[in-house]
Amino acid sequence: MTSYASSAAVPLQSAVTRLPWLRWTLIAIALAFLSLFLALPLFAVFAEALRHGFTAYLQALTEPDAQAAIRLTLLVAAIAVPCNLVFGVIAAWAIAKFEFRGRSLLVTLIDLPFSVSPVIAGLIYIMVFGLQGWLGPWLASHDIKIIFAVPGIVLATIFVTFPFVARELIPLMEEQGTEEEEAALVLGANGFQTFWRVTLPNVKWGLLYGVLLCNARAMGEFGAVAVVSGHIRGMTNTMPLHVEILYNEYMFVAAFAVASLLALLALVTLVAKSLLEWHFRAELAATGGH
Repeated sequence: MTSYASSAAVPLQSAVTRLPWLRWTLIAIALAFLSLFLALPLFAVFAEALRHGFTAYLQALTEPDAQAAIRLTLLVAAIAVPCNLVFGVIAAWAIAKFEFRGRSLLVTLIDLPFSVSPVIAGLIYIMVFGLQGWLGPWLASHDIKIIFAVPGIVLATIFVTFPFVARELIPLMEEQGTEEEEAALVLGANGFQTFWRVTLPNVKWGLLYGVLLCNARAMGEFGAVAVVSGHIRGMTNTMPLHVEILYNEYMFVAAFAVASLLALLALVTLVAKSLLEWHFRAELAATGGH
């Protein structure tokens, strides 16, 4: 199969080399697609945000409700990302390095948020923790508020984002095998020393990559958070929810100002992701691909 794929790729490369017009046509199509669906919308967001000047832009970002939304978004990400980091590392280590009953089921459960709509995830939390839910009466009797409060937003965000770290680490750990860990154990290292000095350094770039993706999704999550937040202005609105409210109230400049901040965070994440990929490829090349 590999030799067939290699032999099929050679004529294709030769054909592209002989037909420069085909190469430039494909490049032009790709650039046109990116410009239409990526660059142009981003430009429109920033242009609309700055339409009334930089003073109006700053006023929109420093308005109390906007500040509350920014703080809440950062708080939720600061809680959800470390939780997913710990879970992702543990789950990936267990799946990639050990054989146990239920391993396939664990992998399936990790992939579950990719196939379940975020809105459905939010409704599940309503059904469990809401006032009329399974645990609602008990929570109300103990004055514990989860739905329409910060804990519910954090739980919904964790559910939506928890596959990202694990899914980046599992194939990486599986590819590396267990030989280095076994050698460390033979040399007298305990389990924690083996993980800290052997396993973790080998997956550090993949781990950082997964954390970046997790953080980007946590800050931009809308569906699940919209269901459990209650849209309480200045209290349970994250930045995406605040953008929706401002837009529905025809406050377009303010809405695009907050949206531009989210877009800026996405661009920073993209740059960091590219740097991590570059470092990872450079490290692989330096170690001969191992």
